[in-house]
Amino acid sequence: MTTVTGQADAPRSTGVLRSGILRQVWASRADYLYVLPAIIVMLVVIAYPIYYTVDLSFFKTPPGLQLRDKSFVGLDNYVAILTSDVFWRVTLNTVIWTLASTLIAFVLGFALALALHRDFWGRGMLRGIFIIPWVISAVAASYIWKWIYHSDFGIIGVVMVQLGLADRPPNFIDSVGTVLPSLIAVNIWREFPFAMIMLMAGLQTVPEQLLRAARVDGASAWQRFWHVTFPHLRGVSTVTILLLAVANFNSFIIPWIMTGGGPANASHIWITHIYELAFGRQRWGVASAYSVLLFLILMTLGYFYVRALSRGEREDTGG
Repeated sequence: MTTVTGQADAPRSTGVLRSGILRQVWASRADYLYVLPAIIVMLVVIAYPIYYTVDLSFFKTPPGLQLRDKSFVGLDNYVAILTSDVFWRVTLNTVIWTLASTLIAFVLGFALALALHRDFWGRGMLRGIFIIPWVISAVAASYIWKWIYHSDFGIIGVVMVQLGLADRPPNFIDSVGTVLPSLIAVNIWREFPFAMIMLMAGLQTVPEQLLRAARVDGASAWQRFWHVTFPHLRGVSTVTILLLAVANFNSFIIPWIMTGGGPANASHIWITHIYELAFGRQRWGVASAYSVLLFLILMTLGYFYVRALSRGEREDTGG
């Protein structure tokens, strides 16, 4: 008898839950109408291109022919990618590029945020100076650093020769061994101000009374940082790292303008390689398959980003 009652109650509870959701949706119909234009725009400019890219990844287009001449090949594009030596070389470059740029830019930004959070003369001027790399156009910065690295008239090479550190100016972006670290250095220079700004904003949320209490109790500077300051920065640190990782994974301008992926694919990362496959070699199917894989990775990072934001909101509301 009990089993029958439980089975009868299950559809009833499901129906009550469904009707409750419908009532909430109807009660918030004005809110949904406000976001409806944005949803339509997203469907047109985001959802359809994603669908078309996924669809195109299962086709092959002979070089020099139109997209209408494509032929269905199933998963061959994905197999070709995963069995290609170039794919693993580019993937390794992308991992090194993303991790090094993200972590070093974050650590440098964190250190500067802590230093510039202190009250001293000239703090505002230094803040303005350190923000300059972030506000400069990435295109302009790429050409500036390309000139700085130039082996014939670059300032770094001239200084190294004058100091006796080298017999002749080194080829920073023309050498397989130095091109990727050189580009990473430029990317860090561009991005550390973003981490600094984010963490300076986070430092404003640290209660001053807790720091004073810890100081009165005899806590050292390191103890105050680790037990008081850092716990309040955990949320903003996670968000900053994720935003930097997504930006670096999608970075295109600096490596493409400065090297075009060369020499010998030594500075190719996923984005530049996809661009070259699509618009340089007209291998639209393979480029689309690359894009699908890239999309899945970015969606994973986006999931963790949303979780970090949700965790921060719960901590702020005490939930």
